[in-house]
Amino acid sequence: MSDSPRVCVQVQSVYIESQSTPEEERFVFAYTVTIRNLGRVPVQLLSRYWLITNGNGRETEVQGEGVVGQQPHIAPGGEYQYTSGAVIETPFGTMQGHYEMIDAAGTTFRLAIPVFRLAIPSFIH
Repeated sequence: MSDSPRVCVQVQSVYIESQSTPEEERFVFAYTVTIRNLGRVPVQLLSRYWLITNGNGRETEVQGEGVVGQQPHIAPGGEYQYTSGAVIETPFGTMQGHYEMIDAAGTTFRLAIPVFRLAIPSFIH
Protein backbone atom coordinates (compact mmCIF):
# COMPACT_ATOMS: atom_id res chain seq x y z
CA MET A 1 0.00 0.00 0.00
CA SER A 2 1.47 3.33 -1.00
CA ASP A 3 1.50 6.51 1.00
CA SER A 4 -1.21 8.93 -0.01
CA PRO A 5 0.20 12.25 -1.17
CA ARG A 6 0.58 14.85 1.54
CA VAL A 7 0.40 18.24 -0.08
CA CYS A 8 -0.49 21.54 1.55
CA VAL A 9 -1.34 24.90 0.07
CA GLN A 10 -1.03 28.42 1.51
CA VAL A 11 -2.30 31.62 -0.06
CA GLN A 12 -1.55 35.28 0.65
CA SER A 13 -3.44 38.06 -1.07
CA VAL A 14 -2.65 41.74 -1.49
CA TYR A 15 -4.59 44.69 -2.90
CA ILE A 16 -3.02 46.31 -5.97
CA GLU A 17 -4.06 49.93 -5.60
CA SER A 18 -2.12 51.14 -8.65
CA GLN A 19 -4.17 48.90 -10.99
CA SER A 20 -7.53 49.45 -9.30
CA THR A 21 -10.17 52.05 -10.20
CA PRO A 22 -12.73 52.00 -7.38
CA GLU A 23 -14.89 54.62 -9.14
CA GLU A 24 -15.33 52.07 -11.94
CA GLU A 25 -15.90 49.22 -9.48
CA ARG A 26 -12.59 47.62 -10.40
CA PHE A 27 -10.58 46.23 -7.49
CA VAL A 28 -7.42 44.31 -8.40
CA PHE A 29 -5.83 41.77 -6.08
CA ALA A 30 -2.72 39.66 -6.42
CA TYR A 31 -2.43 36.36 -4.63
CA THR A 32 0.64 34.23 -4.05
CA VAL A 33 0.13 30.49 -3.71
CA THR A 34 2.70 28.17 -2.14
CA ILE A 35 2.18 24.44 -2.71
CA ARG A 36 4.35 22.17 -0.54
CA ASN A 37 4.84 18.46 -1.10
CA LEU A 38 5.17 16.97 2.39
CA GLY A 39 4.96 13.40 1.13
CA ARG A 40 7.40 10.85 -0.20
CA VAL A 41 6.34 10.80 -3.84
CA PRO A 42 6.55 13.43 -6.59
CA VAL A 43 3.28 15.10 -7.58
CA GLN A 44 2.19 17.22 -10.52
CA LEU A 45 -0.46 19.92 -10.70
CA LEU A 46 -2.74 19.30 -13.68
CA SER A 47 -5.53 21.87 -13.44
CA ARG A 48 -7.16 24.49 -11.27
CA TYR A 49 -10.64 25.53 -10.24
CA TRP A 50 -11.46 28.82 -8.50
CA LEU A 51 -14.71 30.17 -7.12
CA ILE A 52 -14.42 33.94 -6.73
CA THR A 53 -17.16 35.69 -4.76
CA ASN A 54 -17.41 39.48 -4.59
CA GLY A 55 -18.82 41.47 -1.67
CA ASN A 56 -22.29 41.41 -3.22
CA GLY A 57 -22.30 37.62 -3.38
CA ARG A 58 -21.79 37.42 -7.16
CA GLU A 59 -19.82 34.28 -8.04
CA THR A 60 -17.36 33.77 -10.86
CA GLU A 61 -15.87 30.37 -11.70
CA VAL A 62 -12.44 30.03 -13.27
CA GLN A 63 -11.00 26.72 -14.39
CA GLY A 64 -8.30 25.53 -16.71
CA GLU A 65 -5.11 23.60 -17.20
CA GLY A 66 -2.22 24.28 -14.86
CA VAL A 67 -1.39 27.58 -13.18
CA VAL A 68 0.27 30.58 -14.85
CA GLY A 69 0.75 28.45 -17.97
CA GLN A 70 2.57 25.64 -16.18
CA GLN A 71 1.79 22.18 -14.85
CA PRO A 72 4.55 22.02 -12.26
CA HIS A 73 6.10 18.84 -10.89
CA ILE A 74 6.80 19.10 -7.15
CA ALA A 75 9.42 16.77 -5.72
CA PRO A 76 9.09 15.24 -2.24
CA GLY A 77 10.00 17.94 0.26
CA GLY A 78 9.81 20.56 -2.48
CA GLU A 79 7.51 23.47 -3.09
CA TYR A 80 6.15 25.50 -5.96
CA GLN A 81 5.14 29.13 -5.66
CA TYR A 82 3.39 31.42 -8.12
CA THR A 83 1.56 34.73 -8.14
CA SER A 84 -1.59 35.48 -10.08
CA GLY A 85 -4.40 37.99 -9.89
CA ALA A 86 -8.12 38.52 -9.59
CA VAL A 87 -10.34 41.49 -10.39
CA ILE A 88 -13.63 41.97 -8.53
CA GLU A 89 -16.24 44.73 -8.46
CA THR A 90 -16.21 45.29 -4.69
CA PRO A 91 -13.50 46.18 -2.12
CA PHE A 92 -14.05 42.84 -0.40
CA GLY A 93 -14.45 39.28 -1.62
CA THR A 94 -13.28 35.71 -1.22
CA MET A 95 -11.66 32.99 -3.28
CA GLN A 96 -11.57 29.24 -2.81
CA GLY A 97 -11.12 26.23 -5.02
CA HIS A 98 -9.03 23.17 -5.71
CA TYR A 99 -6.21 21.79 -7.79
CA GLU A 100 -6.39 18.48 -9.63
CA MET A 101 -3.11 16.71 -8.95
CA ILE A 102 -1.50 13.42 -9.95
CA ASP A 103 1.13 11.39 -8.12
CA ALA A 104 4.02 9.32 -9.48
CA ALA A 105 1.83 6.20 -9.58
CA GLY A 106 -0.65 7.94 -11.87
CA THR A 107 -3.30 8.35 -9.18
CA THR A 108 -5.20 11.62 -9.44
CA PHE A 109 -6.35 13.48 -6.34
CA ARG A 110 -7.94 16.81 -5.49
CA LEU A 111 -6.13 19.35 -3.33
CA ALA A 112 -8.59 21.74 -1.68
CA ILE A 113 -7.70 25.42 -1.46
CA PRO A 114 -9.35 26.86 1.64
CA VAL A 115 -11.29 30.11 1.37
CA PHE A 116 -9.19 33.27 1.62
CA ARG A 117 -10.09 36.94 1.68
CA LEU A 118 -9.59 39.60 -0.94
CA ALA A 119 -9.90 42.92 0.87
CA ILE A 120 -8.45 46.39 0.62
CA PRO A 121 -6.52 47.17 3.83
CA SER A 122 -8.81 50.01 4.90
CA PHE A 123 -11.96 47.95 4.35
CA ILE A 124 -13.26 46.12 7.42
CA HIS A 125 -16.14 43.83 6.54
